Amino acid sequence: MFYPRRALRALLLPLLAGLSLLSLPAQTASAASTLTNGGFESDGAAVAAPAGWPEYGDTAASYSESGGHAGSYRLSHYAAAAYKVETYQYLSGLTNGTYTLTAWVRSSGGQNAAYIALKNCGSADQRTDLPVSTSSWVRIVTSINVTNSQCTVSINSDANAGNWINVDDLTFASGSTGLSIKGSDISSLAKSEAKGGVYKTSTGTNGDAITILKNAGMNYARLKVWVNPADGFNDKAHVLAVAKRVKAAGMKLLVDFHYSDTWADPGKQTKPAAWASHAYSQLKTDVYNHTYDVLNALKAQGTTADMVQVGNEINGGMLWSDGSTDNWPQLAGLLNSGYSAVKAVSSSTQVALHLADAGDDATVRWWFDSAKANGVNYDVIGLSYYGYWHGSLAAAQATLDDTAARYGKPVYIAETAYPFRLDSDDSLENQIDIPSELVAGYPATSAGQLAWMNAVASIVEAVPNGRGLGVFYWEATWTAVNGNGWDPADASSGNAWENQALFGYDDRALPSMAWFSHR
Repeated sequence: MFYPRRALRALLLPLLAGLSLLSLPAQTASAASTLTNGGFESDGAAVAAPAGWPEYGDTAASYSESGGHAGSYRLSHYAAAAYKVETYQYLSGLTNGTYTLTAWVRSSGGQNAAYIALKNCGSADQRTDLPVSTSSWVRIVTSINVTNSQCTVSINSDANAGNWINVDDLTFASGSTGLSIKGSDISSLAKSEAKGGVYKTSTGTNGDAITILKNAGMNYARLKVWVNPADGFNDKAHVLAVAKRVKAAGMKLLVDFHYSDTWADPGKQTKPAAWASHAYSQLKTDVYNHTYDVLNALKAQGTTADMVQVGNEINGGMLWSDGSTDNWPQLAGLLNSGYSAVKAVSSSTQVALHLADAGDDATVRWWFDSAKANGVNYDVIGLSYYGYWHGSLAAAQATLDDTAARYGKPVYIAETAYPFRLDSDDSLENQIDIPSELVAGYPATSAGQLAWMNAVASIVEAVPNGRGLGVFYWEATWTAVNGNGWDPADASSGNAWENQALFGYDDRALPSMAWFSHR
């Protein structure tokens, strides 16, 4: 675990414990059209006030020290007592247009606020919170439209005693960032409503879940489709019905084909019962016909899918054992059959391939290298990323960056979630239900849930060359409703996920829905 250098702190911070930090007069900002000393190397030493970076507030809490991201030094904010400090740089003489600020950061977490920002640029200020990462550096971005030929680059901390941040290698360049997908899987919704599920606004007014999510900023819905599920939900008919509501709300639609009668994931890819005895050649036809049938019905009712996943978390392949990764030529044939069906219905519909575990770059590389070698066709790469299972934000960022660059495809997080509490709202133990299972720095609160989602959105937004499409939250609407458990074949099965929905145990929309308004 990383800790700031105590020796330098002793030189820079007040020696008397319990005294407030003294605020030094802020330096006069010198105007420049390019960012100065973005790597904090100009002084050639650790200093209390890095060249080109005036400070405001508890200025003793802002200083450069050794241990940079790429170079020898970095900017740090730290104090033994609570502090508020801004380190900033004023730029002028800018050509009006869009600009992006990029920074490599680390943070202890625990602050009231810690963020980079662009402000006084002639349009609404923009900021990105620093994700909690105590050892590995994480790259974040924020983007703004400059309309007055000037802009202030700002690094802010409103921190409690002992909190710290590191910031390094800032750049300010032309270009814009943002997410085109701010979505959620809502596959549970139809069954929930049929079993009496209720959804409310944040103020307690009963409402339509899709409308509530749309009003929070959600712009894309993900719906899974099973072939012949035991409970009759998540089938073609229900996907068609919910798709009408999704499109009527002005959202886009992703259809997630599991090619099974039940859950398909890295641990199981069970053939639909109706296909169980079929030979490989027939399975290719089954995949084509099923995919075409669902998508063509969607198109016929005016709700054409915008994106389609051919398979769900297919790390080990699909339709086992015929489509296992032990037999890549056959897996490739099945995937290409699905791809062909999608394009036959709508050439503009994007085809995604979806793996679990964004923290495992080696496996993602192996899989997509194999797909390439076997001539698999696709447009987009989706990865599941649950931080309590799949590793650090830095590891997920490395995978996203590498995958987008290596294969030249857009990437998105197909599934992620986080708990807003640990106790259960039904009799089934939750998947994540004890503090030791949480991601360090992200409590099981609505605020922690929001912070996690903003952190995930930020690493996707930072994928170079605009290849980070966005994020789908997994199962925003899967609240605890009797009869809507995890097992489609068992009406008494419970829900182990209700503490990760975006509606609370009182059925009200949670404040964490604010992540949908991410830039």
